[in-house]
Amino acid sequence: MNRRTFIKKGLGSLIGLIGLSSGTYYYARNIEPNMLHVQQETIISGKIPSGFNNFKIVQFSDTHAGFHYSMEDINELMKKINALRPDLIVFTGDLVDEPNKYDWYPNLIEALSSITADYGKYWIYGNHDHGGYGTDIIHDVMERSNFTLLKNSHTTIQKENERITLAGIDDVMLGSPNLQQALHAANPELFTILLAHEPDYADTTIMYPVDIQLSGHSHGGQVRFPFIGHLYTPAYSEKYVRGKYSLNDDKLNVYVNSGIGTTRLPYRFLCQPELHVYTLQTKV
Repeated sequence: MNRRTFIKKGLGSLIGLIGLSSGTYYYARNIEPNMLHVQQETIISGKIPSGFNNFKIVQFSDTHAGFHYSMEDINELMKKINALRPDLIVFTGDLVDEPNKYDWYPNLIEALSSITADYGKYWIYGNHDHGGYGTDIIHDVMERSNFTLLKNSHTTIQKENERITLAGIDDVMLGSPNLQQALHAANPELFTILLAHEPDYADTTIMYPVDIQLSGHSHGGQVRFPFIGHLYTPAYSEKYVRGKYSLNDDKLNVYVNSGIGTTRLPYRFLCQPELHVYTLQTKV
């Protein structure tokens, strides 16, 4: 840890302790975690075919069910997703905080089954999905909820005889990501979206014919302070933390979702839970 990072983290921790001990605690613990923000993004590209003009993709990520995120919360989230009327739904990992200890799977399957999209529902593994002996458990839950796994694989989304590519990799921390395998036999001329749980994987993605990377994992820092920013992010989300990043002269755009739930500590401060809505538009 260099001096600048040490000072930033030390000062941030001090401010955090002062703030959370004087009323901010209640807000960070009980109010902001419930203040769901819907982030609207318009993606314009000459590679997007006209048939996909105004095509709507909804991304949710990092629900961490079981860690201060209840079935009641999940049911409300599903209603909000349906209200957005998505054409396509993607989940970018970390469904349950501790999969081997969670005991509400039938309810979770029912909730996840309730959201619908005409062009499908897709998901990828996050580190918490593999952790806690969860790999097979989460796979079963998502499969029974009619989600399709993209694990080092891709699919073609077709609309009005035109196509785009949707790919996904395995989790970086606890899986075996392989983007070359994921894009094997994919048409590089098609507009291509990659689902990658850890956002810093973008430094690998940039070497492949991918236009958009959708990630989660960072929780946007979860706790942020003015002038300081986030105090902590997990490994592989230290470079790209939240929001949009344009890399390699805009050849790759990375969107980092701040997630829905919390982990480690049940607080959010200046970092609301987030749904992303991406509207594709053809560049004229």
